[in-house]
Amino acid sequence: MNIRNVGHSMKYEAECIAMLFFPDEKIITAEYPAGTSFPPSEDFIENRLENGVMKVTLRLNGQESSMQKEVIPSPQSPYEETEFLMCDMMYTLLCKATGSSAAWGSITGVRPVKLFHRRLEEGKTPQQTAQEFAEHFHVSEEKIALALETARHEAPILKEATDDTYSLYVSIPFCPSRCSYCSFVSHDIASKRAKEILPVYVDKLCEELAYIGAKMKQTPLTLTTVYFGGGTPTILSAQQLDQVCTAVEENFDLSHLKEYTVEAGRPDTIDREKLRVLRKHSISRISINPQTLNDEVLQKIGRRHTVQEIIDCFHMAREEGFDNINMDLIAGLPGDTVAGFCDTIDRIIALDPENVTVHTLSIKRSAKYGTSWEERKKALELAQQVGQMVSYAQKRLMENGWMPYYLYKQRNTLGNLENTGYCKKGCEGRYNIYIMDETQTILAAGGGAVSKLKSNRTGKLERIFNYKYPFEYVEHFDEVLRRKDRLVDFFEENRPVPLRKN
Repeated sequence: MNIRNVGHSMKYEAECIAMLFFPDEKIITAEYPAGTSFPPSEDFIENRLENGVMKVTLRLNGQESSMQKEVIPSPQSPYEETEFLMCDMMYTLLCKATGSSAAWGSITGVRPVKLFHRRLEEGKTPQQTAQEFAEHFHVSEEKIALALETARHEAPILKEATDDTYSLYVSIPFCPSRCSYCSFVSHDIASKRAKEILPVYVDKLCEELAYIGAKMKQTPLTLTTVYFGGGTPTILSAQQLDQVCTAVEENFDLSHLKEYTVEAGRPDTIDREKLRVLRKHSISRISINPQTLNDEVLQKIGRRHTVQEIIDCFHMAREEGFDNINMDLIAGLPGDTVAGFCDTIDRIIALDPENVTVHTLSIKRSAKYGTSWEERKKALELAQQVGQMVSYAQKRLMENGWMPYYLYKQRNTLGNLENTGYCKKGCEGRYNIYIMDETQTILAAGGGAVSKLKSNRTGKLERIFNYKYPFEYVEHFDEVLRRKDRLVDFFEENRPVPLRKN
């Protein structure tokens, strides 16, 4: 889809709205000076700002429609601002032309619940907040209810994320094989190069953990959660898992820890010996992530295990004493159907894990369907089917005692739909809430890891990036450590309490 912006440069906002209706299509935006005219052309969206008027014109499938509104020079509310007027008219015209609407309306950001928190913190009631998002952003009743319920469960945990606390993320960017939908920085351990570097990587990771731990001893901050992610952390051998967990124990004070999570991930990487290592190190929460309970879909996405192996692995974890297990699912996987996904949800409910996280598939490549009207309709129909999957999951899980406790959206998800974590009472994944809300400092070790230093007092948010790939991480390890020297300086500059010096 081509977008023509005439007389302004609001490129990002226009593209975000267009992507809601053309989810698997390249959006091309060009800017022109006011007064520019164009010859007849194929499908386009034109956002023209001239003489204090914003006019949006849509041509789609041979039909043309338009809307225009006067721009107020000194707007009294965000809903009178030029950017909002443009997006609102684009959304309205596209809904009418396609016969489709987005469940989250015109909200395209990755953290919609933060918008709800903001209104509630300003003193608005849930009813007033719901009315605002329905009227101004066209959010569906279902998603408003989901966001408000998520905000309600998040609120007390967010209050725990004070400036004198932090979390630790440990990155293991290796997997037994690469899933077809994956966009994470992870390496297939079947490759010779990955196998050779893995033990070197583990040694360097432990060294970085020691370095971070020494820096944090110069601060008064308290560690509250630890999270091993990837990749698939249980790709490590039992001995390597023990080595990394020991490095955490030896270099950090875990006496105030509220949560210790390891993504056990795929059942083809889990055995009793590894589970016992995790239990020995007091890991309180693990993830066993099936994505689907359909063998044919598992094969299509490149998983090298069966549904039965997932179920066996879950029961083995229970036998080893794990009483807080998360299971990830993805709506919209290749080859899946609405009926198939609903069956997966029902079977997961029967297993009764403490946490269930429902993700929406994010499209990673453009131009999969093409740009004809029929191809666009297929993309929108797929998004509607995925919407049915996500709605079924929400309804069934909440009916059976799971509550939404964190929520975020990714760019290019089918239907602009969300990823939601559901849990049994008292089993909220704190780290998930903190990382999505960007409320707490999170220090990260390993390849591809990004530390986020946060001061709620000053509002400062600063990132420290590790090298993206394990090979770069190992090769430039001295620079990885040098960047972590920033830790103490940041806290000295942004914390109200003077810090200890060695």
